[in-house]
Amino acid sequence: MTKKRIDVVGAVLTRGQTILAARRGLTMSLPGMWEFPGGKIEPDESPEQALIRELEEELLCSAEIGEHVQTTEHEYDFGIVILTTYYCSLTGAEPRLTEHSEIRWVEAAELDQLDWAPADIPAVERVMKDFRV
Repeated sequence: MTKKRIDVVGAVLTRGQTILAARRGLTMSLPGMWEFPGGKIEPDESPEQALIRELEEELLCSAEIGEHVQTTEHEYDFGIVILTTYYCSLTGAEPRLTEHSEIRWVEAAELDQLDWAPADIPAVERVMKDFRV
């Protein structure tokens, strides 16, 4: 049986040398793991449009979408996730918790100290490399 392919986007929100990490809630799949906030791309959306919508829905904030960071494919038991991440910068209000159990600004050099969802790890590695001075 072919696994369902799920196209998702993630925001690597930056502020100076810090990055916003979001911890998945206990009722979500992969509970308690960290991720870049974002979500599913709807059929008529571009990845950038999906990211703007998801940030408004999930964190009640708006952001400017910047450079593409990474696209990775990871097979979970529920399907194959194709995650595309972009650097983003906030353009308005501070992010607020709605779905996640926690959000935290983390120094780029310390991102690998969190327990990331497997699909996010290649983007974490790329971001850490990009921020290395």
